[in-house]
Amino acid sequence: MGIVEKIKEIEEEMARTQKNKATEYHLGLLKAKLARYRAQLLEPASKSGPAGVGFDVQKSGDARVALIGFPSVGKSTLLSKTTHTASETAAYEFTTLTAIPGVIEYKGARIQLLDLPGIVEGASQGRGRGRQVVSTAKTADLILIMLDATKSEEQKRLLEIELDAVGIRLNKSKPDVVFKKRTTGGITFNTTVKLTKTDEKTIRTILAGYKLHNCDIMIREDITTDEFIDVLIGTRKYLPCLYVYNKIDSISLEQMDKLARQPHTVVISCEMDLNLDYLIDRIWDELQLVKIYTKKRGAHPDLSDPICLRKGATIEDVCNGIHRSLAANFRYGLVWGKSSKFSPHAQKVSLAHQVQDEDVVSVFTK
Repeated sequence: MGIVEKIKEIEEEMARTQKNKATEYHLGLLKAKLARYRAQLLEPASKSGPAGVGFDVQKSGDARVALIGFPSVGKSTLLSKTTHTASETAAYEFTTLTAIPGVIEYKGARIQLLDLPGIVEGASQGRGRGRQVVSTAKTADLILIMLDATKSEEQKRLLEIELDAVGIRLNKSKPDVVFKKRTTGGITFNTTVKLTKTDEKTIRTILAGYKLHNCDIMIREDITTDEFIDVLIGTRKYLPCLYVYNKIDSISLEQMDKLARQPHTVVISCEMDLNLDYLIDRIWDELQLVKIYTKKRGAHPDLSDPICLRKGATIEDVCNGIHRSLAANFRYGLVWGKSSKFSPHAQKVSLAHQVQDEDVVSVFTK
């Protein structure tokens, strides 16, 4: 029996099993098995056979945004409208057959937008080059799920299932669980909160299923069985996601208003250029980038070419953004802006100082 058949069998058994306190333990075992088979499907253990053909797109710019959706929802049109890249568009499905990158230039930052081929149901099991599409999506900093406003909500659910199956968790944070493997000493299990969605017995059974008999576990959050399995596997990606509904010119105002009020949602029309500027604003907000300006001694700050970094970046990240040898020879830095204690005056800082948006930084070396 192949892995795909085994996965199908477990999914059928889970669908048949009633969810209650008595079956919680059995469902936990099935979930652990399912996660293990799905990991094998994505990363086969045997290295024999010809190598697969992936989408070889070099990561460039300050951040990468992946466009995912079913065929003919307007992904290529959006790429052509928001970047200077022409992606082939036509009125038939599967016009785009490979990943096409484009660059959005916004507030001095360069954001790479990746137009991926349309995915079909069963993509996580390899149908229609789906595995390459979702693997490329794992390298992105933000996922844009393109949906057709004229179709049902089922399309959104199906895409979420496909991404969930390959280990991409949308708009979720990493569970606050400390897991450490050891060579001896058995299992040490501690919690700082009351577990209401799972229990110690289920967790210990899952550990036995993964042949983990010596480890330390500290749970600081009321997690589910699925979230604990994610921590064990350790290859899950937690990515922010925006749901973009295209073709709003074809639906009523009431429907559009209902869609626009959903969380993490933007409504647009590529055909009529509606709301595209707001979409780019939302992409910028979701990426949580900060712009840092550099200043030479005795000169005015260079406001034309900012360094774009992630929120929470430090002076060390700024040094690495300028040149990798700068941090090794760092003496001290001067910061003007929101992160300076003495704003509007400069503050003398070390490598560990956290910078904020639109700070001006001057670095002094040994």
